[in-house]
Amino acid sequence: MLDAKYNVNDQGHLTIGGMDAIQLANQFKTPLVVYDVAQIRNQIHHFQKVFQDNDVKYAISYASKAFACLGMYQVVNQEHCHIDIVSGGEMYAALKAGFPASKMSFHGNNKSKAELEMAIDHHVGLIMIDNFHEIDLLNQVLKNKDAKVDVMLRLTPGVSAHTHEYDQTGQRDSKFGFDLKSGQADQALQKVMASGRMNLRGIHAHIGSQIFEVKGFEMAAQKLVEVAKNWRDKYDYVPDIINVGGGFGIKYNENDDPIRPEDFVEAIIKTMKDSVKDDGLPMPEIWIEPGRSIIGPAGYNLYTIGSTKRVPGIKTYVAVDGGMGDNIRPALYQAKYEAVLANDPNAKPVEDVRIAGKYCESGDILIQNQPMPKYHLGDVLVMFATGAYGYAMASNYNLNARPAVVFVENGKAKVVIRRESYEDMIHLDNNYIN
Repeated sequence: MLDAKYNVNDQGHLTIGGMDAIQLANQFKTPLVVYDVAQIRNQIHHFQKVFQDNDVKYAISYASKAFACLGMYQVVNQEHCHIDIVSGGEMYAALKAGFPASKMSFHGNNKSKAELEMAIDHHVGLIMIDNFHEIDLLNQVLKNKDAKVDVMLRLTPGVSAHTHEYDQTGQRDSKFGFDLKSGQADQALQKVMASGRMNLRGIHAHIGSQIFEVKGFEMAAQKLVEVAKNWRDKYDYVPDIINVGGGFGIKYNENDDPIRPEDFVEAIIKTMKDSVKDDGLPMPEIWIEPGRSIIGPAGYNLYTIGSTKRVPGIKTYVAVDGGMGDNIRPALYQAKYEAVLANDPNAKPVEDVRIAGKYCESGDILIQNQPMPKYHLGDVLVMFATGAYGYAMASNYNLNARPAVVFVENGKAKVVIRRESYEDMIHLDNNYIN
C-alpha cells in the first residue's frame, strides 16, 4: 500500500483532513472527490521554503489544468501564488473567484482572438507566447485596444523527460513552443522585441509530466541559461525571468519512488545559480508551474462497492459506482492507483481483484490488480492520489452525473462543486420535435 500508517480514528476508519471517510461518504454520497486542503497548503509551503532558503526571487504558478474551481483558486490566492491558465474558461473562473489578474499567466498553443481580448481587457499579468501566429494576433489585439502587455516566449529546448510519451512536451517534435535548433526562437525574439506593445519578461520551457529524475530539469535549466547568454551577446537582451515549468512526479502506487517535489526545485536553483555565474549573467527570477505535485496527493476518490463478478481461474471484478467518467486516467494512459476500505484501511488482503467502473466500456477499470481484504456490498472504497487530472477531465459519458467535490480542513467539510443532477446534464439541450 502507499503507506502502512494510515490516519485512522478510534473506530479504525480512515480519516481525511481529520474527518471520517465513511462519514463523508454518508453525508455527501458517492462517488465523491475529497481534497485535504492542509496537504495542498503544506506542499506550497515546502516549495516556498526552498526558494526562501536559497534567497532567490521566485513565483510559484499553480497549473490550473490539474484541477480548477473557485475554491481552489481561492486557496492558491491565500497562499500568495500565481496561477497559469490555458483557456478563457479558466480565466473566467479565476476572476469569479477573486483571483488577481496580475498574477495570471495565460498559456496555450491556439489562443483565440476572443480569449486574448478577454485577457487584455482584464489586465492578465502575462501572456505565454507559443507560436508566430500568436505574435501577430496579439499585436493586432493590442493595437486595436491601444494596450501593452508583459509576455514570455515558450521554447522547446530539445530535452525529453523520462515519462509517458503523451506527457512529453519539451522535445523538438512538439505542438508547443518555439524550436531552438532551427532558429525559430531567435526569430520570435526579434519579432517580439520589434513590437512596441509587448514587454518580453523572460523565457519558458516545460519538459513533461510525472517526472522522477532531476537530470532533465537540470539540463533544461542549463539550456535556458545558455539561451539567455546567446541572446545577450547577439541581441542585447537578458531575461528577467526563467520559467522551468512543472511536471514533478508524485507517488501513485507502491512501485513509484519519486523524490520530494521540493528537491526538484532545489536542484533547479543550484543549476541556475552555477550556470549564470559561469556565463556572467544576473540571477533571474525563477518561476515554476507545479500542478500535480500540489493537488495530486491531496485528492481522494470515494466509491461504494456494488456488484462482484468472479471469473474462476482468472480474476474477480469488484464494481464501484464511479469509473472512467470521474477518473479517465487509467483508461487513457494506464495510470496505476491504490485503494483501501474506508472502514479498515489496514485490513489484511485475502485476494487480488480488479476494481471496475460502472461505465459501458470494457476498458473502464480503475485498478487492474488491487490486493483486497474481505469486503461487503455497500462498503466504501477510497482511492488515493486522485487530485490531479481526475475531476479536471471528468465527463458525462453514458449520461452519468459528475460527482461532488468536497474540501476538508481542520475537521470541517464544505462542498466546493455540487453533485450534478440529471437536469444539470441536459440543461443546454433543446427539443428537436415539439
